[in-house]
Amino acid sequence: MPTLLLALAIISTGLYAGFMLIFLTGIMPAFARLTDEQFVTVMRRVNAQVPRAVFMTAFAGVAVFPALALAVPVAGRSEGQRWLIVAGLVCAVLNHLVTIGGNVPLNNALAASEGGPATPARQAFESRWNTFHLIRTLFVTASFALLVAAPLV
Repeated sequence: MPTLLLALAIISTGLYAGFMLIFLTGIMPAFARLTDEQFVTVMRRVNAQVPRAVFMTAFAGVAVFPALALAVPVAGRSEGQRWLIVAGLVCAVLNHLVTIGGNVPLNNALAASEGGPATPARQAFESRWNTFHLIRTLFVTASFALLVAAPLV
């Protein structure tokens, strides 16, 4: 069971980190080239589409699986392994805090601005959202690296 839980932690965190990285390096730079009206429309649609079952499962798994892996006693787990899993979990939680405290409120504000002019909506959203997204991508990528390293020590 502990091996399975750690494997699920690594898989869910890797999938989530990959999603965040693709958004950071490919999707948002492509969206940056859109007109204000196009950008605001597309981001509203993305923000409505993304938080569905598959995404939410990975989002939850990033924190739940490492926590469960720590909760199950393992004979022979080194302190180094334990601390790497703890550090991975801390990074995952920090990712979630940035998402919930930064990106989600911006998403909600963008949705609430529907019907208004696109330029001010984009100006209030894009730069701040990208900054929060960079931070959360770094946290979840660090989480993934720490969890991958755990079985190796």
